[in-house]
Amino acid sequence: MSDSLARLYQAVLAAKDLDPATSRTARLFLRGPSKMAKKLAEEAIEVVIDAVNGKTEAVVRESADLLYNLTVLWASAGVKPEDVWREMERREEMLGIAEKLPKSAVKMPKALASKALPAKTLPKGLPKDLPKATASPAVRRRIVALEGRSLRKRH
Repeated sequence: MSDSLARLYQAVLAAKDLDPATSRTARLFLRGPSKMAKKLAEEAIEVVIDAVNGKTEAVVRESADLLYNLTVLWASAGVKPEDVWREMERREEMLGIAEKLPKSAVKMPKALASKALPAKTLPKGLPKDLPKATASPAVRRRIVALEGRSLRKRH
């Protein structure tokens, strides 16, 4: 799998300077990170809608679009696939491959909280023992259940 994403990433880099009239990738780079982020979000929503509606083949197709748009955004941000794989390996060492890092220190065991963010990278004025999850003042959004709803994609 990572070989496919690495090839996609190289193809995106090669296409970014092509003619925007004929290259979707070049057009996204021309329009900038905001347009790239919007396309990524649209594809993610389409994957979710198809998954909720039980459309397995559509989930596969939309997931390919999602990975393409994610790769374009990575290239624009200077993120390489191996950077993401390193982060996945770091998380696997802490929690196991199938777990996502908790958003708050309350959910994170103390032994792992110290690994979340080295103290030297904390913003000035924050306690040194504060884990990454609570170091940024991110706003938590309400989770909305989609089960039982019939969703449709906009085209």
